[in-house]
Amino acid sequence: MADQASYVPPKVWTPPASSGGAFASINRPVAGPTHDKELPVGKHPLQLYSLATPNGVKVTILLEELLAAGHSGAEYDAWLIRINEGMQFSSGFVEANPNSKIPALVDRSGAEPVRVFESGSILVYLAEKFGAFLPKDGVARAETMNWLFWQMGSAPFVGGGFGHFYAYAPEKLQYPIDRYAMEAKRQLDVLDRHLADKRFVAGEEYTIADMAIWPWYGDLVLGQLYDAAEFLSVHEYKHVKRWADEIAARPAVIRGRKVNRSFGPEQDQVHERHAAADLD
Repeated sequence: MADQASYVPPKVWTPPASSGGAFASINRPVAGPTHDKELPVGKHPLQLYSLATPNGVKVTILLEELLAAGHSGAEYDAWLIRINEGMQFSSGFVEANPNSKIPALVDRSGAEPVRVFESGSILVYLAEKFGAFLPKDGVARAETMNWLFWQMGSAPFVGGGFGHFYAYAPEKLQYPIDRYAMEAKRQLDVLDRHLADKRFVAGEEYTIADMAIWPWYGDLVLGQLYDAAEFLSVHEYKHVKRWADEIAARPAVIRGRKVNRSFGPEQDQVHERHAAADLD
């Protein structure tokens, strides 16, 4: 790799032979499928294709919360997409999500299948479909949407920014680690100040905003993301920690975070989910 201190960008960028890092084998500058393979389809109307990254966990938490709340129509099949193996570049997955990112949902409950991609879009779609975890109107709905989209806009700085350079990059570089650690801590401070007088991020009601934010910032303060709790001094964010602990203890959250998990303790891994008993 070139000396970063002396790197001068060329007039026209061309991709390197290898970019290094944890995801070098799947990084590429073009879209579209790399191979033909249809997605599997199970018996339930809702078909989820995902991996238990923070973005994937958002959706499985919501689905398990919907089932726990009595919405039997939220039964789903969850299929594991191993992104390190390039499964997200199959023709079937690209048809479900042309951006080749997990999670992707296909709703087959109607006359025509409905594809839904981007985790925030999936959360809103399901919350509206079942009339749960998203206030219908007024201040509460606006506040829920504010924080949902705060997460969508902010978390890439935590994941693709801090997480990449701190945990996954082929070498440790001070400038990007400092830059994104500063932003990650600023975001934690935003959330901590906000939660100082609120039970949940949109107020007293548990919503899809909490489900979106928790897998990123909750796991970060609980020491379960990038092994960075000490480095970021997450103990400073006591209101975020209180909120994160409460959500982590919810039975549906415990169940949802296991779905499509292919790493960590074996007892927490449920590669595919086709029935509630798969999580028991």
